[in-house]
Amino acid sequence: MKAKWISSIITGALLLTLANPAFAADERDLEDELIYDVLVDRYFNKKIDNDYEVNAIDPSSFNGGDFDGMASELLFVKEMGFTALSIGSVFSTATYDGKSVLDYTEFERHFGTEEEFQTLVAEIHDQDMKVIVDVPTQQVNEDHVWTAENPEWFAENEDGSLALDTANSEVQEALISTFSEFSETYQIDGFRLQNADQLNPDFVLAFSEAIKAVRDSYILSDREMPETPGFDAVVLPGVEETLRAAYKNFDQDLTEISSIMEESEDSLIQVDSLIGSRFTADIVAENGFPPTRWTLLLTQLLTMPGIPVVQYGSESAMNGTELPESHQILDLAVDKELVDHITDLTSLRNSSEALRSGELEMLHDEDGWLVYKRSNDEETWIVAINNSSSTKSINLSADTIGDGQELRGLFESDIIRQEDNGEYRITQDREIAEVFHVTEETKLNTAYIATLAIMYVVFMLFLWVVWRKGKQRKADAAAKKTAGKTVQ
Repeated sequence: MKAKWISSIITGALLLTLANPAFAADERDLEDELIYDVLVDRYFNKKIDNDYEVNAIDPSSFNGGDFDGMASELLFVKEMGFTALSIGSVFSTATYDGKSVLDYTEFERHFGTEEEFQTLVAEIHDQDMKVIVDVPTQQVNEDHVWTAENPEWFAENEDGSLALDTANSEVQEALISTFSEFSETYQIDGFRLQNADQLNPDFVLAFSEAIKAVRDSYILSDREMPETPGFDAVVLPGVEETLRAAYKNFDQDLTEISSIMEESEDSLIQVDSLIGSRFTADIVAENGFPPTRWTLLLTQLLTMPGIPVVQYGSESAMNGTELPESHQILDLAVDKELVDHITDLTSLRNSSEALRSGELEMLHDEDGWLVYKRSNDEETWIVAINNSSSTKSINLSADTIGDGQELRGLFESDIIRQEDNGEYRITQDREIAEVFHVTEETKLNTAYIATLAIMYVVFMLFLWVVWRKGKQRKADAAAKKTAGKTVQ
């Protein structure tokens, strides 16, 4: 019921006022994207003939997910409102996560064939989503095909894996040539460079320019790092630690959130990543209730400035303190509570330019309560997240909201109107997140109400007349009956 109610609000009152409703993939910029981050092996296993020594109960082994399985279950991601699917590394590898690359020119046999990958990309595009592929270069396998002829291209890591020297001009040329051809052949929409903070900056820029010369593509970082030429977006430094610390339990200090939000525009923002522990592990360590904690944090993540990256399993509060425990198989039959909340929020963001790229104004960030405004010339939103253990109230001035407006809560169904003193008073229960749409106050149609009142009075008079006539008929009938008996 809740999701249907949100959809009706968006379709009716909201979309009529939005300047830029949801639009097609080729019209979206990076700031418009919502990225769902997943690994092919952990998505869905459809084919048995590529299950080479698969062990679905061993988290460190290949579990069987493949290109066909992902293609067959894309609606799971599409219906949650995501616009881009980051599918990890797809190349021949010794490990399920694709990082231990053996050959960049071959697809991992557990995942499927070239034809099956082409089908997957086509299906993603048919769903009006974009596809992003990871490029691991700093933890490749010791038996990588390039090591035989070019051992000088590599340096050995402490764990025995190899790192390509991206400062080497020959390495740069080989990688750029390989992935330019890959992009042209398979029509990929973007690449995420792994261990991005370890890459040579000249390589990043040259790689980006070469790929974009093939086709318009996103070049993304997987790590928190300063902005670097060549990357369209990097993960905002400090964003994961700040969000996790703020929402792992109630009554946390939210003041750092304000600083992060002031810096997050045009950056990738996330609370989890696929290289470590899950946010749910932090919640469990605090003896918290994961659905509540995730609801508040997702409201924050999907309404603040930046480009959200949501890791698979967030919709089921996936747990895990380290790899591979935090890479569980995707649960497609998950309880719908968080799925519906994500869907509601992505529906709002996809339909609202103000929530994607509008101005930010912090209104309150004390005592575990965060209130902020997202707006542009066409629309205004107020986001209120009460992460405290008590009910909170705040008065917002007409300078902030405007005169003659009302705040319509999209989750708790609150309607807040201007009071006699000209202010708008928001009162919010503990551990509740709400998104208010600011619209002109709905005025009562007095003529309509008067007409209804007159019709009601007329109808009641009609009923009274009918009743009186019926009563009179009964009295007349009784009188006639009495008179007849008297004559006899």
